[in-house]
Amino acid sequence: MPVPGGCGHGTEGGRPHVVGLRAVLLVPVLLLRLMLLTAGVLEVEMAGRTQMVLLNENATILCKIPGFPHLDINSMGITWFRKAQVSETEIKLFEFFGDHKVAFRHGANVSPWRLKRGDASLQLPGVQLWEAGEYRCELVVTPQKAQGRVWLEVVAHPVSSLFLEQAMVKDNEDKHILCKSSGFYPEDISITWKRWTQKDPQFQEISEDIITGPTIKNEDGTFNITSYLRLKPSLEDNVTIYQCVVWHVSSLMCQSFNFTPILIESEKKTDSWIVWLCIGLIFTVLILVILFLYFFLWKRKSRTIH
Repeated sequence: MPVPGGCGHGTEGGRPHVVGLRAVLLVPVLLLRLMLLTAGVLEVEMAGRTQMVLLNENATILCKIPGFPHLDINSMGITWFRKAQVSETEIKLFEFFGDHKVAFRHGANVSPWRLKRGDASLQLPGVQLWEAGEYRCELVVTPQKAQGRVWLEVVAHPVSSLFLEQAMVKDNEDKHILCKSSGFYPEDISITWKRWTQKDPQFQEISEDIITGPTIKNEDGTFNITSYLRLKPSLEDNVTIYQCVVWHVSSLMCQSFNFTPILIESEKKTDSWIVWLCIGLIFTVLILVILFLYFFLWKRKSRTIH
C-alpha cells in the first residue's frame, strides 16, 4: 500500500546517490586547489618603487620570490634589464637559464645558491652615476612567468669641512668662515648657518652676511659648493660658536660642523704677545750688557790714565 508521503521518502531514498556523486566531483576540485596552494602563484617582490645605492659601492638590486623556498634552477630562468633615464630602450644586463649564464654588464651576477631559495637579486660591483634608471627582473618558473620593476637612484655623500679663510686680514677687517661640500650627487643641496652664544643657550639660524656660490660640476659628474659667512669685528665673542649645517638626499640626517674662530685668533694674539715679550726681554738684556761693558771699560781706562 502506498504510504502517504511516499514521494518524500522516495526522494530521501535517492539523496545518498546525489550526495555521493557530489562528493566524487569535489575530490578532484579539492586536490586541484591543494596543488595550487602548495605550488603558489609566481610573483616577485622588489625593494619598493625606488632603491637608492651609493656611488662606487657594490649594490644588490632586490628581486625575491615569496612562497618558493626551494626552486629547481635547472627548470627556471632569470633575466635582468636596465632602461636608462633618457632612453626608452632596454639593455640586457644578465641572464641565466639552466647551464646558460651570461653577464652583459661586467661583474653582474645572480647567486645560484640564493636563487634556489627564491632570491633572484642582481649584484652589481662599483655602481656609477650613469647606471641609474629602471631595472626589470623577469623570472620564469615553468610554466609560470613573473616580473618586477624598480627605479635605481645612484647618489654620493657630500664630504664637508668648515674652516676660517686663510687670507691675511687686519684686525679691523671682516673675516669669513668657509663651509665647503664636495663630491655629492645629485646637485640639490642645502647649506644653512647657525650661531650660539652664552646669551642664548640654543643655536639660532643666521640669515645675513651669507654668500653661497653656485654648484660646480666635477669630471666624474659629482658637484662641489662653498658657502661663506662674514664675521663682523663687532660681533666677535670669545665664546661664540658658529655652525654649518649640510643636508643632502644621500644622507639620512643632516651633517653639522662647529667652529670657534675667535678662540683661535685669541690664541694667535697670545702667542704673538709672548713672542714680542721675549724679543723685548732679549733686547733689554743686550742693552744692559752693552752698557755694563761700556762703563766697565770706561772706568778701567780712566784708572789707567790717572
